Amino acid sequence: MKDIEVIRNYLDDQNPLCFSLLYNRYAGKIYSKCISLLKEEALAQDATQEIFTKIFINLSKFKERSKFSTWVYSITYNYCIDFLRKRKKQKDLFVDDIERAPDVVDDEINDKELLEIEVVQLKQVLEVMPIDDKAILLMEYQDDLSIKEIANILDKTESAVKMRIKRAKAKAKKIRASIFTEELVD
Repeated sequence: MKDIEVIRNYLDDQNPLCFSLLYNRYAGKIYSKCISLLKEEALAQDATQEIFTKIFINLSKFKERSKFSTWVYSITYNYCIDFLRKRKKQKDLFVDDIERAPDVVDDEINDKELLEIEVVQLKQVLEVMPIDDKAILLMEYQDDLSIKEIANILDKTESAVKMRIKRAKAKAKKIRASIFTEELVD
């Protein structure tokens, strides 16, 4: 059965098999996204359960404006980002610079430059990046989501998403240059 058929059946008669089917289809994907953003197994497991609770409480609100998987991804992304923001505020460690533009934005930071960063370097760069910038780059390159899908998830316009991706790539390039200056000189 397709997702929408399972959802309709679940909403009609609260059949636990429908719940199990959706859970089995999406639990691994949700957990993977949670672990990539939260970085701790226990947090990711808890988040997966919380997200499924949200999904099933709000299942009747799914209006089919996007694919169910996009809706699930949106809930997952928003939950993890909200969690990290709350944790960041509680620890009071970092200044929130989510919407601040980088000092110098190269208009043409192409994908090739970003993709040429060695995997080890890329991991280090992503660890340092603000979570929103990291998440949008992961959506684009790891999850292979389209600009339109990212816009739906973030509830932003496509042009705003393109600008955020551009800024995130500029930050990645700047961070890489600052971390690996010695290696780049050699």
